[in-house]
Amino acid sequence: MGQLTIRAYALLEGVAIALESLRSNRVRAALTILGVAVGVFVVVVISAAIHGINSSVAKDFEKTGPSTFFLSRFPLSFEACDGTDDTCKWRHNPKLSIADVRALGTLSTVRASAAQLGLGREVRYKDRVLSSTQVIGYTANWTIVDGAGDLYPGRSFTESEELNGSHVVVINDEMATRLFGDSDPLDKVVSIGGVPFQVIGVYHYEASFLSGGNRPRAIVPFETATRSLNASQNGIGIAIVPRADVTRDQAQDEVIAMMRGRHGLRPSTDNDFAIITQDKLFETYNRIFGMFFLVMIVLSAIGLLVGGVGVVAIMMISVTERTREIGVRKALGATRGTILWQFLVEAVTLTGIGAVIGLMAGGVVSVIIRSVTPIQASIPPLAIVAALGASAITGVIFGMLPAMRASRLDPVDALRYE
Repeated sequence: MGQLTIRAYALLEGVAIALESLRSNRVRAALTILGVAVGVFVVVVISAAIHGINSSVAKDFEKTGPSTFFLSRFPLSFEACDGTDDTCKWRHNPKLSIADVRALGTLSTVRASAAQLGLGREVRYKDRVLSSTQVIGYTANWTIVDGAGDLYPGRSFTESEELNGSHVVVINDEMATRLFGDSDPLDKVVSIGGVPFQVIGVYHYEASFLSGGNRPRAIVPFETATRSLNASQNGIGIAIVPRADVTRDQAQDEVIAMMRGRHGLRPSTDNDFAIITQDKLFETYNRIFGMFFLVMIVLSAIGLLVGGVGVVAIMMISVTERTREIGVRKALGATRGTILWQFLVEAVTLTGIGAVIGLMAGGVVSVIIRSVTPIQASIPPLAIVAALGASAITGVIFGMLPAMRASRLDPVDALRYE
């Protein structure tokens, strides 16, 4: 118990001496703390952002449905393309068409096959103008594959309206607020790209990272987008929802067989289209953000390294300035271990203060990110532990050299030091 009390006293004494050192060497200490704080700040903010993005992406995939998959003209790949047919075979893939969508919808394993294409057009209502607003052309069954929100008041367009290219539109609540304020948007006529459209419904959805945040959107029938708004079908995307009583693989096999037949491919010929599952999307997402996160960790490590160098510098100066003090303490019976412990505690205190400041700043920025963006940033507990642990390790590693030097001083030489 006595030894424990001595250790606790030595710890408190080390912290007190470190704080006194901060007061007497404000500039040097501030630079050291700043380096550590920047490193911890980067780790905390990036961890909070990645944690929020991961949660948002997982929710988006969950809403779409785990068995939903996508048919694309181009593969989801990071392979380099040098312009030759050997590395860019997908360049010659035939375009997907609305006829493909209709045909896929007849398969026995497919519940719904929906087409989507995006375009930007000016949306106007009287004197209120939204420039280059996102307009999405969807087939009538889009509500089956898009589970990200609710439609009220009003309704979606029917299959008949979609096939006939009717000038009807479903707008999201953000567009309704900007164009109509508090008034009822239903049955009002807005101009999209100079073409009049009747508002038949309001779509409410939760803004997310993948959806690009809460911004004005308009959803029009697919045929209307191509006929009246001159939307190109080059970028058409097809989402496929299997029936509940079949597996995703069964539906994929039928889709592949039909598309190969429609494209006239021989058995030995590779597919000239791509099937993209949510597993592949999530894998691609993880690769992109994994590299981004790695870069941020390297940057934060540089910040901690700068802080560590500062610890060495300020502690070496501290040892030099307190040489006579160390000599007196050794003459009074202080052991090498006691001196070593004192200076290590001092170094860890410096880096610990930097870590706390970095954590606080990171927490503030995380709240700001959560408030002004669709990213629900939150600091995972593991990031807090990692930040504090990294700062402590930095203090121990970089404080070891000056602490060892202090503990090895000869008491007689130290007392004679001027």
